[in-house]
Amino acid sequence: MLNASTMALALANLNGSRQQSGDNLVCHARDGSILAGSCLYVGLPPEKPFNISCWSRNMKDLTCRWTPGTHGETFLHTNYSLKYKLRWYGQDNTCEEYHTVGPHSCHIPKDLALFTPYEIWVEATNRLGSARSDVLTLDILDVVTTDPPPDVHVSRVGGLEDQLSVRWVSPPALKDFLFQAKYQIRYRVEDSVDWKVVDDVSNQTSCRLAGLKPGTVYFVQVRCNPFGIYGSKKAGIWSEWSHPTAASTPRSERPGPGGGACEPRGGEPSSGPVRRELKQFLGWLKKHAYCSNLSFRLYDQWRAWMQKSHKTRNQVLPDKL
Repeated sequence: MLNASTMALALANLNGSRQQSGDNLVCHARDGSILAGSCLYVGLPPEKPFNISCWSRNMKDLTCRWTPGTHGETFLHTNYSLKYKLRWYGQDNTCEEYHTVGPHSCHIPKDLALFTPYEIWVEATNRLGSARSDVLTLDILDVVTTDPPPDVHVSRVGGLEDQLSVRWVSPPALKDFLFQAKYQIRYRVEDSVDWKVVDDVSNQTSCRLAGLKPGTVYFVQVRCNPFGIYGSKKAGIWSEWSHPTAASTPRSERPGPGGGACEPRGGEPSSGPVRRELKQFLGWLKKHAYCSNLSFRLYDQWRAWMQKSHKTRNQVLPDKL
């Protein structure tokens, strides 16, 4: 008791407030009547936000997200403000479109400068204090991503039962800008959730998938990384994956045991060792050179030669009977 009308009270080991309106603190007289009351807020001051990351879709906007302080939960309403400014001049600006890609994110839709770095930071404030993140410095050209490649087409490669051809179009939103692009493909069989990624596609807009199962439906997706825009040295940011496109490989027509395969006649040298070597070579080629146009030209030439040779033998051998 400090005086007749003032009392000091220390409360320890309180749980954080579970409602934004706070908790009721009521002072009672000995007879139980209420003398006074107040609203008590129990919580923590905010900690410094961290892990700010930003990206620009087609150089038209900027979206950033961050992680709250170490504990995250302050038990009090905490306001987060994303601030940004041009590095060497200009005034502070405050982002206005929050929660666009999650609870701790903000979207700047327009009026962004290119070729000039920005300074970006996040301020956290509640009833018990405030905290400010470290400043992130970035150039819009270094954090560009784009839309998924459009017009993804997947088709068979003639009668080849172990291959599919994939074609797509480069991102149209960046067609007027100087940039490089690299692509990734991923595919899976219809009844599986496991994707296999082909990441050596480079800047081609077509690829042939090899080593597939005959008579099987595959789902294929493509994504793009528009790196090197106007000479940027950064690695770039991958786009979202395109919508899945489905196609099936042809069913295998190879005869099983006891089928109608033509065997070498007695006294004729067997081509088994040669075939085995070619099979091993092609197996390695298909496994390690998914999208090499030269490799597949050689492969197609070999297939055509083998088919022609096989057809010629089948036509000649009966004449020797």
